[in-house]
Amino acid sequence: MGRSCSVGDEEEFSTAGAEGRLARRGALRAPRRGALRAQIEAVRVRKDYRNQGLGAAMFLWAIGEARRRGCALVQLTTDKSRVDAHRFYERLGFTDSHEGLKLKL
Repeated sequence: MGRSCSVGDEEEFSTAGAEGRLARRGALRAPRRGALRAQIEAVRVRKDYRNQGLGAAMFLWAIGEARRRGCALVQLTTDKSRVDAHRFYERLGFTDSHEGLKLKL
């Protein structure tokens, strides 16, 4: 087994907006092939919070936290239809590198 860049197998974090409503969630997850990695999932910034720098601030925090914990990379999953989100991720330095599949049960 490889090392983990989180305290446990998975460490979740969230950021709440005004009135405690959730703006974004993510997780730092366990490694692949011995390289430490952070996995960001379930990213949603509510429409009324967008274009205020909140998403960028949270991503920069998550990237910094991954770096602090010794992760070799940060990866995320996103729906192909979320074109605006893809542009946002690319501005942060993420590159399109994988194709994902799923099976509905």
